[in-house]
Amino acid sequence: MQTLGLSDSTPRTESRWRALFWPTIRNVGDFDYITRQGLWICYIVAAVNAALSAFSGFPIAGAFESLFYFLAGIGVRQRSRFAAVAAFAGYLLSGFVVQRYSGNGFGIVRIIFLALLFANIRGNWLSARWASEEQLEFPPMRLNQTLADKMADQLPAWLWPKIRIVFYVIATLELLFLLLALFAPLP
Repeated sequence: MQTLGLSDSTPRTESRWRALFWPTIRNVGDFDYITRQGLWICYIVAAVNAALSAFSGFPIAGAFESLFYFLAGIGVRQRSRFAAVAAFAGYLLSGFVVQRYSGNGFGIVRIIFLALLFANIRGNWLSARWASEEQLEFPPMRLNQTLADKMADQLPAWLWPKIRIVFYVIATLELLFLLLALFAPLP
C-alpha cells in the first residue's frame, strides 16, 4: 500500500489538537490555513452574538458587536495583526463583562474560541518575518467555486481594502465600550 501511495508512511509531526490550537507555521500554506480558520471563528462568533443579542433584547448593541467580529474575521483573513489582536481582546473583554454582570462569562466554548483566536495572533506574529517575501513569490491560490470559498477567499480580498479604516474605528469603539462596561459602577 505504501508503494501505491495509499497509506501515509511518515508519521505526522503534530496532532490534530496541536494543529488547531498551537499550529506550526512553516510556510505560506500553513499561514493561509490559520487565517482561514480565524475568519470562520470570527464569522461564528458574529452569528452567535447576533442571535443571542436579538433574543436577549439588545439588538443594536448585538448588531454592532457582530459587525465588529465579522470585519475582524475579514481582517484576520487578510493578515492584519491589528484585527487578530482586536478580535481576541474583544472576545476576552466581553467574557469579563458577561462574568461581571451574570456570573457565567467563561464557559468551555469561550475558552476554546479564545485559544483559537490566540492562535491567529501567534500565526500573524510568527509569519510577519517571512510572509511578505514569500507572498510575493508564491501567493496561495484563492478559490472561487463554492459559497464558502467566496466568503473565505474572495470577499475578504475584495472588501478589506475598502473597509480597513472603518474597522479600525469600529474596533476602537468596541474595545472602549467593553472597557467602560467592565469598569462602570454596578447599579
